[in-house]
Amino acid sequence: MIKVIAIGDLHAEFPRLWRALRGAYLAGDDFLPTEPVQEGRFRVVLMGDLMHPKTLEHYRRLTGLGDFSPADPVHLRMAAKAQIREMYRVKRYQEAAPEHVTILLGNHDHAAATGDFVLGNAYLEHYEFHPEHGGIDMPEDLKAWLLSFPTEINLYGVNFSHVGPVPWLQTYDAMFYNGREAKEWWQHNPDYVTRMGHRFGVYGHTVMKEGIQVFEHLALIDAFDQDQYLELYLDDDHLEVQVAHVQPLTPQ
Repeated sequence: MIKVIAIGDLHAEFPRLWRALRGAYLAGDDFLPTEPVQEGRFRVVLMGDLMHPKTLEHYRRLTGLGDFSPADPVHLRMAAKAQIREMYRVKRYQEAAPEHVTILLGNHDHAAATGDFVLGNAYLEHYEFHPEHGGIDMPEDLKAWLLSFPTEINLYGVNFSHVGPVPWLQTYDAMFYNGREAKEWWQHNPDYVTRMGHRFGVYGHTVMKEGIQVFEHLALIDAFDQDQYLELYLDDDHLEVQVAHVQPLTPQ
């Protein structure tokens, strides 16, 4: 049996990531995988969207700028460089145990690496990796690493993917962004999971404002900003799923 720790959409919450990994004995003080991860007794799955802070407040925390503005090229460069620096640390962690640490390709990672789309909403757009909007180019080796992420993995019949279990929910093209299925498929077509031959599925992408939701055949876990992630205990005959919590910071 293995223990799988699935962490939902990161969105540049790097301190929270390391607090979760250390608290679950998945990373040491050296930011490298622990022995159970190296041996494969513990598996780590990051569900994608490592890039792009979710809100202006998150950008302020990342950059230390209380007046962060996505229209200011200086601020954008600071946001880009902060993410690049932290992503190299995550890269070092993943490459130290590549068979047991999986990072899935999220649409924000794809957009940041390719520049194909400017993502955002009515309140915030992510320009930091778009030179045409005042941002900077991502280093080529970091782009290549991001674009090497798989869109899904399957462990003992459990499917892990950023959005959903079918190919059209794993292709980040204009059709993906022009429709609503990426956010709503689990409400209207939850049987995608079993129709694709999986006994269970774990997905991110859709913000779970009330925390992680676990249904009969799937879990939606985009709630990492609420200090929640998912633990699964798996083998061919066993499937146990439980919501876990990032340990709070202890006062010094």
